[in-house]
Amino acid sequence: MQILQIQPRQNIISIDNWQEYRRHGEQFLSTAVQAFEKGNSRFTPEILFNLVAMAIEKLVMAFLMKQGDLAENHTMGDLFRALEKHVGHQPELAGQFAYLDSFQEICDLETYRRQAPSTEETAVIVGIGENVRRLLAPHLA
Repeated sequence: MQILQIQPRQNIISIDNWQEYRRHGEQFLSTAVQAFEKGNSRFTPEILFNLVAMAIEKLVMAFLMKQGDLAENHTMGDLFRALEKHVGHQPELAGQFAYLDSFQEICDLETYRRQAPSTEETAVIVGIGENVRRLLAPHLA
C-alpha cells in the first residue's frame, strides 16, 4: 500500500462540512462492500458501481475540502486531477480512476454513455473503493 505524501501548504482554510462528506463516503462504501461480500442479489453490479463511485466522490471531496480545495467537476478523472495536486503523481491510482471512468461518461449530453460492469469487474471496482479509503484515511482523521 502506498502512503500519500501531502504537499505542505501555508494558511490552509478547510471548507466547512468536510467531515459530513467523509461520513457519507464511508457509509456508501460500507454498504457496497457488505452487499458485495454477502452476494446480495438486490445489489446489481451497476448499483454496486454507483455506490462505490459515490463513496469515492465523497471521500475525495472530503479530502479536498479539508485541504481548502475543490475539484473542477466530479468525473473520476476530474477528482483524480484535483487530488493529484495535493498528493503528487500517482500512476496506479490514475489507472484505477480511469478504469472507473470507462464505465460511464455522463457529463456530456452529446457523448453520454453507460456500461454496466460484469460481476467480475464489480470485485475490482469494490477493491478500488477500498484502496481510496485506505489511502485517504490517515488524512481524514
